Amino acid sequence: MKPSIGRIVHYTLSEGDAAAINVRRGDYRAFEASHSHPHEPGTPPATGHIAHYGNDVAAGDEFPAMVVRDWREPAGTVNLQVHLDGNDTYWATSRLPGDGPGTWHWPARVD
Repeated sequence: MKPSIGRIVHYTLSEGDAAAINVRRGDYRAFEASHSHPHEPGTPPATGHIAHYGNDVAAGDEFPAMVVRDWREPAGTVNLQVHLDGNDTYWATSRLPGDGPGTWHWPARVD
């Protein structure tokens, strides 16, 4: 089966992916700790930032991902929006199919 835009696959995080996600989430926790509350929307210090909030991740963790671009060459190379356990996503670019970290695969069929 060939990947196509909008299909859901499973993506396995690499060490680099996990580090990037955890840094964004750590940055949010640091910002939140230094930010005074309450404030009114649209006034300083209301920033409009999107919080990267969720559980920490590790290399080897697997998450659902939507194919957002099919590069066709090399075969199976796609860009993915990985749906994390939190309110954010991770953009995994130019990923190949496989069964190790940093790769995607089709979900197993469950009866």
